[in-house]
Amino acid sequence: MSSSPPISPEQLAGLPPDVRAVIEAIIQHYERRIAELEAELKGLRKTPQNSSLPPSTQHPHAKPVKPKSKSHKKRGGQPGHVRHERPLIPTEECDAVVPLKPTDCRRCGTKLSGSDPEPLRHQVYELPEIQPVVTEYQQHRLSCPGCGETTCAALPAGVPRGGSGPKLIAFVALLMACFRQSKRRTSLFVTSLLNIPCCPALTVKHQTIATRALQPAYEELVAALPTQPRLNGDESPTKEGPVKSWLWTFVAGSFTVFALRGSRAATTITELLGETFPGVMSCDRAKMYWQCGRLQWCWAHLKRDFQALIDSDDHQVNRLGRDLMKPTKELFRHGSRCRDGTLTRRGFERLLKPIRQEIDSLLLRGAFSGNPRLTGMCWELVDHRDWLWTFLEVEEIEPTNNAAERALRHAVIWRKLSFGTQSAAGSRFVETLLTTIETCRQQQRNVFEFVTHAVKAHFHHRNAPSLLPRA
Repeated sequence: MSSSPPISPEQLAGLPPDVRAVIEAIIQHYERRIAELEAELKGLRKTPQNSSLPPSTQHPHAKPVKPKSKSHKKRGGQPGHVRHERPLIPTEECDAVVPLKPTDCRRCGTKLSGSDPEPLRHQVYELPEIQPVVTEYQQHRLSCPGCGETTCAALPAGVPRGGSGPKLIAFVALLMACFRQSKRRTSLFVTSLLNIPCCPALTVKHQTIATRALQPAYEELVAALPTQPRLNGDESPTKEGPVKSWLWTFVAGSFTVFALRGSRAATTITELLGETFPGVMSCDRAKMYWQCGRLQWCWAHLKRDFQALIDSDDHQVNRLGRDLMKPTKELFRHGSRCRDGTLTRRGFERLLKPIRQEIDSLLLRGAFSGNPRLTGMCWELVDHRDWLWTFLEVEEIEPTNNAAERALRHAVIWRKLSFGTQSAAGSRFVETLLTTIETCRQQQRNVFEFVTHAVKAHFHHRNAPSLLPRA
């Protein structure tokens, strides 16, 4: 669009005075209107602070910087700060010890002898030369002296038919799923640093083996989902080839399940949790979760919605947003004190009684305001206000859905780097490995050891290790 006016100043000056006055008035009117609309558009721009957009949609450098006076200190550690050094390991644990003794006095040149009982210790860490461990199995084929039939020796139990062992397969799978490397970069890493021949096609084979090895543990977690007393649920868009898909996550007390499906509809919840989920589901206000029965709506999402009201140019909307934000901040402040132990649970519930009454009355004010920008949201909150305060009745429930959003963050970053999957097999790899990685993190288990044990069990045709916590 051209920024130059449709009529030049010379052309405008050549018009009759009355016509020129009308045109100038029209131009001034629309210039003011454009300025108003630009200001309104700027105020309505959605950000993670005033909408349900995930934080990853905003560049970290684009966040508004709080005004503060510029410090005159230089960057880095300041004089007098506590020095952080790598601790020295015991001398007997070092692979090599090199004693260094001076031969001559640095002042007069006299020959020196003896030993320092407490020499200065300087330790240098270095990587060893990485060489793969290659085991060759020679399968002899022998002929029977009686009938002439040839018999070939079978491979021992647990030896893979391919050329990759369990640790290598687990390592490659975690490079792609946990450390977010592409197949091409994974194969480059394995070839260049580990000195193991590997191409992108081989990483796909490793991916397939890891998925099959972990599938029993994954299915066991999925079967345990409907029996959990509380869950945090969330979902994020992704792609399977050219088709839009959704990555669902359900966080229980001791494990997490990811599921990649082609729909965001409630049918996915029915598939994973059954027709009626008896526990409490913490979630945002998306309607597909309503079938779970008892919900806890996320107050972090509500806080962003109230911020969106504050950002509105409508005075009535802005005022209600500010009135709702004040008790909401008090709710978060008391919740933080309850978590760090400076406020008891009983004291927390007592302090939230007047806050709950105030928020309920403010929502009623918005519902009966007659303002179309308020009535829809406020009536929904009023009609389901019990879902705002489930955390007061069930002590284990948090007022926010942060558990699901934290679990989903790694998956969202992976999706932004990889642009989704290209096949159903790739989707199964993603949901299985993400489930394993996040569950091991929750249970403080070594994910590399677990995946390695699962692949070993797969090669030995044994039962896979379980991700369910044992009593």
